[in-house]
Amino acid sequence: MDTLVMKFGGTSVGSAEAINQAAALVQEHVAQCKRMVVVVSAMSGVTDALIRSARAAELGDDATYRAVINELRNRHHDVVCQLLPQGGERVQLLATVDRFMEELSSFCYSVHILGELTPRALDAISSLGERINARTFSAVLRQRGLRSEAIDATQLIITDDNFQNAAPLMGTTRARVSEQLTPLLADGIIPVVTGFIGATEKGVTTTLGRGGSDYTAAILGDCIDADEVWTWTDVDGVMTADPRLVPEARVIPTLSYSEVSELAYFGAKVLHPKTILPVVQRGIPLWVKNTFNPACPGTCITGEVENGSGRIKAVTAIKGMSMVTVEGRGMMGVPGIAARTFSAVARQGASVLMISQASSEQSICFVIPTETVPRVVKAIEEEMARELARMDIDRVWSWDDVVVVTAVGAGLRNTPGVAARLFGALGQANINVIAIAQGSSECSISLVVEAGDAVSAVRQIHKEVILNGG
Repeated sequence: MDTLVMKFGGTSVGSAEAINQAAALVQEHVAQCKRMVVVVSAMSGVTDALIRSARAAELGDDATYRAVINELRNRHHDVVCQLLPQGGERVQLLATVDRFMEELSSFCYSVHILGELTPRALDAISSLGERINARTFSAVLRQRGLRSEAIDATQLIITDDNFQNAAPLMGTTRARVSEQLTPLLADGIIPVVTGFIGATEKGVTTTLGRGGSDYTAAILGDCIDADEVWTWTDVDGVMTADPRLVPEARVIPTLSYSEVSELAYFGAKVLHPKTILPVVQRGIPLWVKNTFNPACPGTCITGEVENGSGRIKAVTAIKGMSMVTVEGRGMMGVPGIAARTFSAVARQGASVLMISQASSEQSICFVIPTETVPRVVKAIEEEMARELARMDIDRVWSWDDVVVVTAVGAGLRNTPGVAARLFGALGQANINVIAIAQGSSECSISLVVEAGDAVSAVRQIHKEVILNGG
C-alpha cells in the first residue's frame, strides 16, 4: 500500500493506555506503506467538557468553568506523565497543555464578561482538545522512534464560515495540503493532524460538525490520493444491530457507501453520511476497525454494491420521534399542498426522517424529532389557515413517542418478498406498524412503530430476517 490515512476516535485515544495502543498500531503498519497520515480526536469526554466550560461561562458560573479547566489540565497532565519519561519532551508538552488551558481560561473569561457564547467562540473553544491530543500523540510516536510532527488542521482544511458545521472548500484545501502536508510525507514524516477542525480563509477556527474527525480523515484521504482510509474506534466494525439492544449482533464484513449512509442517517453509531462524501467521490475504500481488538478485520466500506439479492444486512432504530399528519378529504387533487407543508417544516429548521402519503391524497404524514413538533404544527396550521377554515384540511396532528425502525441492504426495492418477511417477523411478535416508507436508493425500508415496541421490533427483525437467512 502506498498511502494510508488512519483516524483514531475519542475512545481510541482516551487514556494513556489507549494512546499507547493506538501508537503501537501506527508503528506496526507504517512499515507497510510509503506514506501515512494520522488523524486524532480529542480524548473521550474532553470536547463535552470544553463545551460545558463555555456554557457555564455564558451563564456567569465562573466557579464551574474554572473547575472544568482544572479537571482538564489535571487529566492531560496525568496522561502526559504516564506516556513520556521525565525530561525534554515531557516538560515541553506539559507547558503546551498549560498554554492551551490558559487560552481556554481567556476564552471563558471573555464569554463570562460578555454573557454571550457565539458559534465562532464555541468553535475556538471546542477545538482545543484535538490540538492538545495531536501534540501528545505525535510525541508518543517520536518516543517510539518514529519521525512525526503534529499539524493543526487549521493550516490544511479551509472552510466556509458556517461555524459549528463548516464545509470544506476543497480546491483551497487541496492546495494547502499539497503545500503543507505533501513535503512532510515525502520526507518520511508521519503527520498527526487534528480532527474535527478547520479554518476560514481568514484563519478563523471552525469545526466540521458531527463526525468531524472522520470527515477530516476522508478529506485528507481525498487530497493525498490515499489508497485506503482506516477509522479506528471501540467496536469491531459496523454491526448488524446495536449490540446493546441485540446481544447476537455481529460485524458486517462489507457495506456499500449507500448502505452505510442509510444506516448512519437512521441512527446507527457509524459514520455520518457527510463524512464519507470525499472518499465516495474518489472511490477510496474506508475501513472501520477496533483499536482494542485489531485482530478483527472490521468492516470495509466501498462503492461496490453486492448483487441485488435483497439480503438485509442490518436493522437500526432512531428514537425520540413523532409522526405529524396533515389530513382532509378536500386535499384530493389540490396541487401544492405537499410543497407548502414541507416549506412550513423547513422554515422551522426541522429534519424530516421519512415521508408517507396515501395514494388517495387524503393525508400526508412525516416523521420529525419530537422537540420540533409544537412549532412545526403551528407553522403548518398558519400556512394552511384558509384550507382549515373551509374544511379542505380537517386537522394537523401528531402521534408522539414513535420510533423509526429501518432495515438496510442493497437491492431491496427490486427483490420480491422483502416487505413480507419484515411484516411477517413483526406479526409474529404482535407488533403494529404505523407507517412504512421505502426510498428510491433501494437500500432501506423504514417502519414506524410505537416506542414501546421498538426494541422488540429490532430484535425480531434481526432474529427472523437477518440471522435466519433474510
